Amino acid sequence: MILPVHDRIRAHVAHLLATLYGLDETSAPSIALEYPPTRELGDLGTPVAFELARRLRKAPKVIAQEIAGAFGALDGLRSVAAAPNGYLNFFLERRRFLLDRLNPDFHAAPREFEGKAIVEHTAINPNKAAHIGHLRNSALGDTLVRVLRFRGIPVEVQNYIDDTGVQVADVVVGFRVLEGKTLADVRALADAGRFDYYCWDLYARVTEWYEGDTSRLQQRADTLHDIEHGGNENAEIAAFIADRIVRCHLKTMGRMNVDYDLLTWEGDILRLKFWAQAFDVLKASGAVYLREEGRLAGCWVMPIQEDLDSTPNEPTSNSQDEDTEEEREKVIVRSNGVVTYVGKDIAYQFWKLGLLGKDFNYRVFTARPHGPLWATTSSDGERDHPLFGGAASVYNVIDVRQSYLQKLLKQALIAAGHPEGAARSHHFSYEMVALSHATARELGYAPAPDSEEAKRPFVEVSGRKGLGVKADDLLDTLMKSAGAEVGTRNPELSDAERERIAQMIGVAAVRYFLVKFSRGKVIAFDLEEALSFEGESGPYVQYAVVRANNIFQKLQQRDGLNEAALLASLTDVSAAELTGEHPSTSPGAGGSHELWALVLEASRLDEIVEQVVRSLEFSVLAKYAFALAQAFNAFYHRSQILNEERDEVRRWRGAAVIYLRNQLTRALDLMGIAVPPRM
Repeated sequence: MILPVHDRIRAHVAHLLATLYGLDETSAPSIALEYPPTRELGDLGTPVAFELARRLRKAPKVIAQEIAGAFGALDGLRSVAAAPNGYLNFFLERRRFLLDRLNPDFHAAPREFEGKAIVEHTAINPNKAAHIGHLRNSALGDTLVRVLRFRGIPVEVQNYIDDTGVQVADVVVGFRVLEGKTLADVRALADAGRFDYYCWDLYARVTEWYEGDTSRLQQRADTLHDIEHGGNENAEIAAFIADRIVRCHLKTMGRMNVDYDLLTWEGDILRLKFWAQAFDVLKASGAVYLREEGRLAGCWVMPIQEDLDSTPNEPTSNSQDEDTEEEREKVIVRSNGVVTYVGKDIAYQFWKLGLLGKDFNYRVFTARPHGPLWATTSSDGERDHPLFGGAASVYNVIDVRQSYLQKLLKQALIAAGHPEGAARSHHFSYEMVALSHATARELGYAPAPDSEEAKRPFVEVSGRKGLGVKADDLLDTLMKSAGAEVGTRNPELSDAERERIAQMIGVAAVRYFLVKFSRGKVIAFDLEEALSFEGESGPYVQYAVVRANNIFQKLQQRDGLNEAALLASLTDVSAAELTGEHPSTSPGAGGSHELWALVLEASRLDEIVEQVVRSLEFSVLAKYAFALAQAFNAFYHRSQILNEERDEVRRWRGAAVIYLRNQLTRALDLMGIAVPPRM
């Protein structure tokens, strides 16, 4: 990893600036570190002399020479040089750099963080099967969890379950009104299997039924009322549906290597009167007030601040607000006393930040080999449970259509006297997922040739209309295609092993595709592009790691050295291949610094993770992994490793292969991707 080296250089240069020029922390410029265009020029460089030139009334070249002359020794650096253009360049001690990072006991000093982070993601309405759009949310959310933990931040992963919303109510209407089923009937249907698929189709039928006669929406309103008040069969059916569908979702997300610590149920927020607590705070602070006249008479509303959009985005699928009339007010509590989804989310955000003064009870939702998955409950819960909530920072992974709501949450926190809570609240937004036309045709969702949809650059999906790719169907298709390819390349594999490898490749295909684009970009998922072993894809990066593993295994068989023995032998072996002290024998290899350049680039993973966390842009991580895999493959094709006759060169190249493999494996793991034994 490279960041500890950055930290040491910055601290040392800052000390020199104070010694040479009397510049303390408040007056010294920031010390930016860059990578010179070639390794001959240096491994790291800083333009700090340019920042000081005007203030010191000296040429940058002179300042760089003064700093270099006074630099002295620094652990891990071989030398420092002032470039003619004024840059200050640093050369690392290459042998030690690589061997340190290949030492199993090497660990960078952990950075100090105040408190834990809560990442809430997935949040699929528990009324039908998950679809491809949900996979983007979970892939981004889970990657965020992994990069935060990589940085040493403790993370609590939450999945919000909207068990009292209109989507669940609509499925209840479908079972009770359209199909005349009792709770016992619904239980029997769920036990028969594919319950989430059945509800997918039923939900679409209910939507169409409403459109046929809008007066039927009263059935929804009555069912919602029953669910919110409980103690009736509609509420029991709704609770059963939500429980069973959530279990289906967990299986789907488990296939994607996505996991959670806590399932937070909206019904518990209502039953435990979280909102009542938050409501008192908001009323006392004047953040909300009662409208006494107009169409919103009797509603408690929040005035919209000027920096929010003048009108909200389209209402979310679980909103039943009457707030479209008033552009500058948001309904928080309806005239009938029912809290809107905005109010429930405000209470939930207060709790996440430890500002509510109330807590849930907790129960074990399901047992797992690595520990229980917990869920909130409004009944008596377990006494011995982890401490949930009360985070130092909160990341809500919700699509861009919810940006307006997320701004309202921050406004509520500020109005209630918690501006620091607003600063600690982060909306991780992303755009929708559609299908390429080729993929839509392959999966049976192609629009009619003469339709308007056919003229668009991609095919949109709609769970409400029952149009779209179910997540499990997509994963099944990818794994089937991957299995066929693996079987062709490895006919000796058993069916079970081929299927296991195909699952790894299928997950890599979908997870890499969903993070390789900027999160602000609408993406059209394409099966062929995602599964390609040659293009910018998860399987391509996987293949590079498999190749590296194969190289070292063959090297081990040839030389009879395991990893530990190989690394131990390098302490006394000439490092000329790494240091560039002799020319390369590989035609067109770009000079003898190529191996070192590869090692240095591989070491930048922690730097890339820092960029990712600052920007919340995971395409940076995906593209880094792809570029590193490309660089390794190019080196492999240009430079002999197994057939290299010079023993010391072969050993250093083998060590570099181990490091590349380790770093690429870590990068893939950050994206939730495992490495198969072969491809």
